[in-house]
Amino acid sequence: MNTLAVKKDQMVVVLSGAHKGKVGKVLATLPDKGKVIVEGVNVIKKAVRKTQDNPKGGIISREAPIWVSKVMLQEKFEARKKKRQGATAAA
Repeated sequence: MNTLAVKKDQMVVVLSGAHKGKVGKVLATLPDKGKVIVEGVNVIKKAVRKTQDNPKGGIISREAPIWVSKVMLQEKFEARKKKRQGATAAA
């Protein structure tokens, strides 16, 4: 069983890609695929058929998974940022 560095409901920062710098809450983890779903990050449009649950059908927006290696816990990110600012000030 694969384990991830982040868990559901933790706040994370996206480190790379089109959504670099965005902060969001982890909605779900997919450890077997090595991916996480982050609120407000990698939002896609998806066409949905008419069903009894969704009688109108149409296009909905939802978050798609991103690689867990592209995110870092917000606390660790802030600590790293603070440490790096201190190192540049001392130099």
